[in-house]
Amino acid sequence: MAVFVALGAFLMTLAGGWTAQRVTDRRHLVLGLAGGLMLGVVGLDLLPEALHAAGREVFGVPAALLLFVAGFLLAHLVERLLAARQAAHGGAEAHDHRAPEVGLTAAAAMVGHSAMDGVAIGAAFQVGGGMGAAVALAVIAHDFADGFNTFTLTRLYGNERRKALAMLFADALAPLVGAASTAFVSIPEWFLGGYLGLFGGVLLYLAAAEILPEAHHEHPARSTLLCTVAGVAFIWLVVGLAA
Repeated sequence: MAVFVALGAFLMTLAGGWTAQRVTDRRHLVLGLAGGLMLGVVGLDLLPEALHAAGREVFGVPAALLLFVAGFLLAHLVERLLAARQAAHGGAEAHDHRAPEVGLTAAAAMVGHSAMDGVAIGAAFQVGGGMGAAVALAVIAHDFADGFNTFTLTRLYGNERRKALAMLFADALAPLVGAASTAFVSIPEWFLGGYLGLFGGVLLYLAAAEILPEAHHEHPARSTLLCTVAGVAFIWLVVGLAA
């Protein structure tokens, strides 16, 4: 049942990626929406779940928040190191000083997150059918945003379309793999909470430092801002319906 439900996540992820491809003539709106979706996922979905799952504190600060900050700093460090290396080889200007490896790394993190979504579906169905249905609804709904962001991130950093499509299909398959794995392995809740905190920090950096500034760089339009707000509102709606 968990794997069957994960098929819905597979299709929704592909739908999100397809949408991101079809609206490339409105790139600033795509980036504005992607930034809003990522901000909403971090603030309204990942962080609350991470704080709940990780539990314990380290020197007076929740472990999930420490990992959240670490994820933000890690993303910044990786991007700076890759950009510096690319500049040293004379290739930075080809992609507006963005290293394609950063886009692939971010997309790979999205794939890992989608695999964890599949694990969550499988674990919830082990608890009970009602719990499984609630978790599945949340996962399927926000996997549209995952597919949208995976394709957008990969392309934003100058990667070829075929690489973006490859990462999109990997992201779509990940929930199926994650759901199937729950028949053989169980992931500790504290580990899942720590991972969500770290991943949330990475996403926030990409949204705040890269995607939203790029969205408003050439087209500082009111419609771009409205797309960002709509992205946050969509995630809020998804979280509220799944609660």
